[in-house]
Amino acid sequence: MNALLENANILWPAMIAGLLVSLSHVPMGQQVLARGIVFIDLAIAQVAGLGVIVAHIAHLDSLGWGTQIAAVAAALLGALLLTFTEHKRAEAQEAIIGVLFVLASTAQILLLANDPHGGEDLKDLLAGQILWVSSQQLWRAALLTGIFLALWFSVRERIGRAGFYVMFAVMVTLSVQMVGVYLVFTSLIVPALATYRMAPRRQLPAGLALAIVSYAVGLALSSVLDLPSSAVVVWAMAVLGLIVHLSAGAATQPA
Repeated sequence: MNALLENANILWPAMIAGLLVSLSHVPMGQQVLARGIVFIDLAIAQVAGLGVIVAHIAHLDSLGWGTQIAAVAAALLGALLLTFTEHKRAEAQEAIIGVLFVLASTAQILLLANDPHGGEDLKDLLAGQILWVSSQQLWRAALLTGIFLALWFSVRERIGRAGFYVMFAVMVTLSVQMVGVYLVFTSLIVPALATYRMAPRRQLPAGLALAIVSYAVGLALSSVLDLPSSAVVVWAMAVLGLIVHLSAGAATQPA
């Protein structure tokens, strides 16, 4: 308890970041699962990370608009490519997504090969720095999340594949820089997997509750146990997601 109180100033911004990520990623994750393109978030996240690394090599401010533009531009190019391949080669879309992920990941390694801090940069990109999220990042995330939610619940059915990929690219780019690739993937997929057997009207609120509680539990445990926050949140969401999934399955069984 003392550790929680001592780290409250760090944990609260991290919790707000987790809340904002959950609000956008849980509904997107349900769409990703329904479309059968589960690994798209990993691919787009890695492409966005490639944009961040290019900005880093160009000596742009990591929190400045130059880096944001580079990351979003890279993610949008990846999203537009996947829109094209889904239209032209729908039967191989999952494999194409996997190839894009591998290419983006290895491009990051090649670009940072001669950087003495390259290994640390890659680790930060994957695991994230949720405990050190800045107020600037939170304000930007709050603004874009508000815009996303307004569009998602008003015009989602009319934006088509291209619109979905564009929204996905922008939100994933934002989240990768706050919480890292691992938490982005977990926040998208685990709540969707945990709740897909529930009644449709219950899936979104249950998924949101699972994600938000998981961030709270994971951050608290990481503070008490002095363990890496992102990894603990990932495991907290996986364990709680399994419990929710099994509970939902038991509830649907005939008496």
